[in-house]
Amino acid sequence: MKNKKYFAIITGIWATTGSILTSCSEYLDVVPDNTVTLDHLFMLREDAWNALAKVYSYMPNDANPQSTSYLLGDEWLGKLEYENNDNTLYGIRIMRGAQSLTNPLLGDWSGTRGGVPLYQGIRQANVFLQNISKVQDMTETEKTEWKSQVLFLKAYYVFRLVQKYGPVVLEDDIIEPNDPPENLFKARSKVEDCFDYILKLMNEAIPGLRERALSNNAGQVDRVVALAIKTRVLLFRASEFYNGNFDYYDNFLDLSDPDKKPFFPITYDKEKWKDVIDAADEAIRLCEDNEIDLYRYEGAPYLYDREDYAANPVLRTIYDLRFSICEPWNKELIWGYSSINIWSDNNIQAASNVRLPEEIEGDDHSSSGAWQWLGATYEMLERYYTTNGLPIEEDRTFNTARKLTVLSTPEESDETSYAPYRGIMQPASEAVYLYLNREPRFYAHLGITGGYFRSHLVRIPFKGYMGSTGGYEPSINAGDFFVSGIGVQKFVHPESKSGHAIRIKSYPPPIIRMADLYLMKAEAMNEYYDTPTPEIWELINKIRTRAGVPNVETVYGNPSLVVTNSINKHTKKTGLREIILRERSIEFAFEGGIHFWDMFRYKKAVTSFSAPVRGWNYKGGDADKFFSVLSLQNRKFTVTDCLWPIDLNEMNTNANLIQNPGW
Repeated sequence: MKNKKYFAIITGIWATTGSILTSCSEYLDVVPDNTVTLDHLFMLREDAWNALAKVYSYMPNDANPQSTSYLLGDEWLGKLEYENNDNTLYGIRIMRGAQSLTNPLLGDWSGTRGGVPLYQGIRQANVFLQNISKVQDMTETEKTEWKSQVLFLKAYYVFRLVQKYGPVVLEDDIIEPNDPPENLFKARSKVEDCFDYILKLMNEAIPGLRERALSNNAGQVDRVVALAIKTRVLLFRASEFYNGNFDYYDNFLDLSDPDKKPFFPITYDKEKWKDVIDAADEAIRLCEDNEIDLYRYEGAPYLYDREDYAANPVLRTIYDLRFSICEPWNKELIWGYSSINIWSDNNIQAASNVRLPEEIEGDDHSSSGAWQWLGATYEMLERYYTTNGLPIEEDRTFNTARKLTVLSTPEESDETSYAPYRGIMQPASEAVYLYLNREPRFYAHLGITGGYFRSHLVRIPFKGYMGSTGGYEPSINAGDFFVSGIGVQKFVHPESKSGHAIRIKSYPPPIIRMADLYLMKAEAMNEYYDTPTPEIWELINKIRTRAGVPNVETVYGNPSLVVTNSINKHTKKTGLREIILRERSIEFAFEGGIHFWDMFRYKKAVTSFSAPVRGWNYKGGDADKFFSVLSLQNRKFTVTDCLWPIDLNEMNTNANLIQNPGW
């Protein structure tokens, strides 16, 4: 494992003209009074560093399970006892139709209920940009580099707002209390103008950035980060939600425009996909020049895996997949959240880690740092491929009629039958047909009955039944269990332990990694060109090869493997689009809300996320009772929910704002 220091996000306390802005973290001993001017606050490099850190402090942090965007979509399921608690699991509450106009969930416009006040971050960026030239003990090169970081962050914050709100207010100036109303109360800009503005700032920032920030600077914006995120911005701009969205928003009009034109582009522009291709090409070239590539595990296996690791090549792939997320600053990570508080167990990793069972020797079996209540939905069990690299419904060799049949895994003494499952499934253990003959990501990401959950520096035989590992324990704690009966180990470092937050192995959760660049380029090429090409398949196959599944053309061109309706699906534009989106939903499962935003971009969110999410019967104490699929939580996501509401307080303050449709 490589140990690198994180870039510290210092939330200092400093003033702007006419007001004092404070943070909850007291990193400075002296709070300046209102008489301190910007000239004084930007005299020295140390002051500018604190100002830079202040801008970074508004980076949305998805590590907190209550306020993370990871829970958007249909992948995660948390405590059912939280259903009526307004202050928990905001992402899931949105998916249950509980979004609020008066106090929006994950509201980044004003920073309400788990959201980040991104407009404050944008204003901090404006202060920095207008004053960095005053610093006396910095070189012009360093000033340019810091200014470029802030330009990029400002653009990124605007992009995050556009994702949720569509048209937003664009701010370039420091607003003074005595400014005229037209400066204080601005109208929203059209979506296309917002994207143009974001891209303009990014293009201005990119030349001044260092090529790669390493070591103590890891996590800061560099040129590699900027080009990758620019590709993502262009991907959203080209996607049909933001590109030709006539059926949703043809009547959502900009009343400040004399022509009263729609806020959203209602005419589709195919050429926007070419911009994605060009940006992805540039980003990929620079990544490869800096040795950024798909991750492969190069260390030794843990002692408990040593024999199985040598005997079963699939286990090596599982190590590749687990540590592509959990190894800090590994070669696949382009940009990660570097401000994770390692002294807190209030994070996704702790929420999804299984508790160390009493029957396994260890020094702490407590719930601290291992809450075991944030698990996967049943929908995720069916989303992963078979071992042939096909969806279960498209694989001729997979008997979907038997998917819920209870069976036993092979005995360890039956070397031929057990060989593919060695180190992956427990021998002679109860399971269901659905759990067998699946791709390596299925076993690397999930905690399933009959499988193993690697954490606490041990290999835990996972069961999930009532009264067993990860299962419902009403006599001990009625809330801390995987309510679906399915765990998620993707974000749990195998060395993370219970007992204290310091025992959790910290790493930066990914914002964007190399796999995303490859799949974004594949998607853009498929949308831009009339017919799929081998180059697109090659990009997808990079991801599939690392995941241990066969190439796209190999499986979809084989009539003995794929069902009749899907033969040569990869040669058709609509078919390959489905393949790419399915690949993304698996590769980025549970990660960053990526599947939610993919369905959102293609206007599939309403149909995809309005059905109840399911799981096993968590009150079942044996296989016959446990393996029964139940609807565990109703979900409701409407067209209105596609755009977040602007906080009612903001609407009452600024009469020039037009509320999003339906709110």
